[in-house]
Amino acid sequence: MSDKSKVVAGILQILLGGFGIGRFYTGHIGMGIAQLLTCGGLGVWALIDGIIFLVSDTRTDAQGRLLRS
Repeated sequence: MSDKSKVVAGILQILLGGFGIGRFYTGHIGMGIAQLLTCGGLGVWALIDGIIFLVSDTRTDAQGRLLRS
């Protein structure tokens, strides 16, 4: 189990997803940089990603550990 929270990751991704902050928080640096360069897929990618962080129970951190609820 990760020390990172899926709720925090989801909220960060929805609010600051254009900068990839939710991905940086979970340790997915490459995806965070991709979101930063594309402004979160013009906001669409960031919003969808944030919602999936909040509703999915299978999201992991960079070490492959499940995010805690």
